[in-house]
Amino acid sequence: MRLLSFSSLAILSLLWVTTVRADHHVETILDGLNNPCGVAIQPETGDVFVADSAAGKIVRVKDGKASDVIVEFPLGSYGKGPKFAIGPLGLLFLDKNTLVVGGGGAADGEEILSVFTIGDAGAEAKKADATEQTFKLEGKDELKGEGNFYAITRTETHVYVTCNGDDTKGWVARAAIKDGNRLENYERYLATKEATEVDAPVGIASSPDDASSKFIVVGQMGEINQEGDSLLTFYSEDKKMLLNLETGLNDITALAYSTKARGSRKQLYALDFSWLDTKQGGIFRLVDDGKGGVQAKKIAGLDKPTAMAFGADGVLYVTVIGTKAEGAEKEPGKLLKIAADSVDGEVAE
Repeated sequence: MRLLSFSSLAILSLLWVTTVRADHHVETILDGLNNPCGVAIQPETGDVFVADSAAGKIVRVKDGKASDVIVEFPLGSYGKGPKFAIGPLGLLFLDKNTLVVGGGGAADGEEILSVFTIGDAGAEAKKADATEQTFKLEGKDELKGEGNFYAITRTETHVYVTCNGDDTKGWVARAAIKDGNRLENYERYLATKEATEVDAPVGIASSPDDASSKFIVVGQMGEINQEGDSLLTFYSEDKKMLLNLETGLNDITALAYSTKARGSRKQLYALDFSWLDTKQGGIFRLVDDGKGGVQAKKIAGLDKPTAMAFGADGVLYVTVIGTKAEGAEKEPGKLLKIAADSVDGEVAE
């Protein structure tokens, strides 16, 4: 674990020390999904959008029912050992009608970060090639092509994307936001593998609006065959590493700050896929351990969680891949909901 000065204390102050409760409640909103790997909340409507990844589509979830929004994304595979079919991955709204989608179905260097204009509920589904903008990170000279644009976050001026192409670099890419609903200058930005010496940036979040300083935080998944090696790393917007913390988690797949304050602060949460033993996976709140580090407090056990997003009302939505029962016809992926007053709950150790 490496600690750096100055902003470190300010960042740690955002990790609230909490008491243990056990009143969490996880509700299934939608089932039958096929390796869902992305979730985003539409501004103004509050509708939930899900990357139904292995089905090659984005769906809108409203009143417990799914409708296709974008279809026919190309499919690929992800993972070492068990492999999962994937298509669209990370999702982010720039505004109510502009959706950014990270691709996962093409070869490295051919993978696309896409910008779509989204119609109102009930509109006819678009095909994946009906984009407003597309961006690639192709190989050039000593740089390898990038792919698997897994998670996306934003600040006022930029979007940040975790990439799983060049394992020697562990890139987080960045694009500038132009005119509120366009992107430009998509480029490799942070070489997180070089900075942390740990593999695979996957989860990512930006500083909450109640933070005293601005930063992005990256969850380094680590090696899937090694337990407890996931890191939580904070960077300033000029790429300076502010804080690098061991978490004890196995494979971080998502990070998110709550939209409602707990006590006086908004809280940071992580999903752990836990490849080696998926029974250890779940959602965790990351809290100050009182020793200059971080402790992961388990909220609920989840079966292969992949992505999460908080609604403006504090409700948390989580996608899980799940495990298909023998002989089952329906795919096991789900969209889950954890009520705002239940996110505080923790599993007693």
